[in-house]
Amino acid sequence: MAATEHVHATEHASRDNGSSVMHDELGSLAAFAAVAEARSFTRAAGRLGTSQSALSHKIRRLESRLGIRLLTRTTRSVALTDAGSRLLETLAPALDDIKERLSALTESESSPTGIVRISSADHAAETILWPALRTLLPKFPGISVEVNVDNGLVDIVADRFDAGVRLGANLARDMIAVPIGPPERLIVIGSPDYLSINRPPATPADLTKHRCINRHLPTLGGLAPWEFSKNGSQERVRVTGQLAFNRPELIIEAALEGFGLACLLASQVKSMVDERRLISVLEDWCPEFPGYHLYYPSRRQHTLAFETVRNALRY
Repeated sequence: MAATEHVHATEHASRDNGSSVMHDELGSLAAFAAVAEARSFTRAAGRLGTSQSALSHKIRRLESRLGIRLLTRTTRSVALTDAGSRLLETLAPALDDIKERLSALTESESSPTGIVRISSADHAAETILWPALRTLLPKFPGISVEVNVDNGLVDIVADRFDAGVRLGANLARDMIAVPIGPPERLIVIGSPDYLSINRPPATPADLTKHRCINRHLPTLGGLAPWEFSKNGSQERVRVTGQLAFNRPELIIEAALEGFGLACLLASQVKSMVDERRLISVLEDWCPEFPGYHLYYPSRRQHTLAFETVRNALRY
């Protein structure tokens, strides 16, 4: 009898130990993913509701068990090693799937809950996302939305966003895209003072004779050419000038002060064009194109919180 009880006790202890090891392993992997995503122990600890020292201890134990270094730490930053990048690439989709399924278990149609993370260009965040969220969120207190403003082309899968917002022309083909705004136009504008002493361009090629204010977009190769279309004819012109900005509001300010011509979305400068503070040129070379879209991977199982936000944004 004593021997049987000993065997049962041993088996029970073994199962408990195995469960504890598995729980610790999953916790360490989730901790690693949080640090890798945040690129910071401080931000990851805040997100997980734990201390930096506890988080660092978990990562060191995970690295020790695997026998490889996953993160490179300095006093200012955290970076992934090659092995860490490969682990995150494997781990992130599985953790996202678990998160979405757990959220689905706790949701009901009358009360969606959870976090929706969106990467967006600044103009869309200001003119489309925020107005829609300002109306939506008071109705659904269980939904939280994180909007990360970035004018570059973000890999929403690698950076673990639920969706991104970009103009229709910049969307990857393997994404589902939902229009959330009207068609847009890129127009060329200048101040009345600038155009009074510089002959307005009649064709895109004439822009090479003008001072132009460039927009700096690192993920598009720095200073991208200005693109035009008319009657099936396409023109790409590389312009020059004294100024380049990565923020549209600074480009608008420089154009208003007469530093040259600028190329921006018509909706960004509509009020100033209507007031004749800025003059639009090359109108017949600036056709409409698809406006802002919410885009996301087709393979994901989406939570009710995400679907609620998506439906509120539909144009």
